[in-house]
Amino acid sequence: QAELGINEHHQNEVASYMRFARFKRGMCLKTVDSCFQDLKDSRLVEDTFTVDEVIDMLDGLQSVVHSEVESELINTTYTNVLLLRQLFSQAEKWYLKLQTDVSDLENRELLDQVAEFEKSEYTSSNKKSTADPIKPKLAPLNESGSELLNKTVAHLQEENEKLKTRLRTIETQATAALDEKSKLEKSLRDLQMIQGDQKNNANQDITELENKVAALKSQFEKTLNDTTANQKFLEEDLVTTKHDLLKVQDQLSTAEKELEKKFQQTAAYRNMKDILTKKNEQIKDLRRRLSK
Repeated sequence: QAELGINEHHQNEVASYMRFARFKRGMCLKTVDSCFQDLKDSRLVEDTFTVDEVIDMLDGLQSVVHSEVESELINTTYTNVLLLRQLFSQAEKWYLKLQTDVSDLENRELLDQVAEFEKSEYTSSNKKSTADPIKPKLAPLNESGSELLNKTVAHLQEENEKLKTRLRTIETQATAALDEKSKLEKSLRDLQMIQGDQKNNANQDITELENKVAALKSQFEKTLNDTTANQKFLEEDLVTTKHDLLKVQDQLSTAEKELEKKFQQTAAYRNMKDILTKKNEQIKDLRRRLSK
């Protein structure tokens, strides 16, 4: 079977598209044939015709065939744009920018290769069924440098998510610590109110109450100090985590820019740029020659 220089999966995708194009081409040819048949059935009913009648029939046939072919060519163009849109959308998900070389579309050697592929695809005795199952989305080709950068980006994104989760946990702990501090302060105020209400009781009761209040106050102060220290630690940890998050986001941005720069330095990009430069020079030369 003729090969197109691509892997088996992509070659199957090409074959699927060529089946679609072959079907559309057959429909267009049937439409053109029907135009001629309609002319035969509706106008060629006499044995002889004048020159003007023949010219009128041919003009009418030309108009109908021109309209049908133009409509099919426009539809083919739009179909190809939709196909390119699918490929570009998948590439953009991996932060890649695909580029095309329009000059290769007129390369006779490549066109012959595609024609041979189509011939072998549809004349093989082991031709597969035209009903293809739903296939997965295409994934972009990986190059050595691009693959490493893609892995780095994925790793940084994973670290970013971990830091965000940790930040939410610390914020929850800080909120809980503040709530505990508020409860302890309320308990202290309640104890102080009880102390004021019991001033007129017996000295022994007052002494015992004061001792209890002092013990509770000491415990409260200790707990408050522990809570304050824990809160300070959580706040410092929160700041550190936010700094780490910003750093990871900066690294992610740098990795994406480096991925873009790496792709622009590939041989395919430089070859395409050289070809476009040569084509522009050829166009300028042709314009000068046309002007002369």
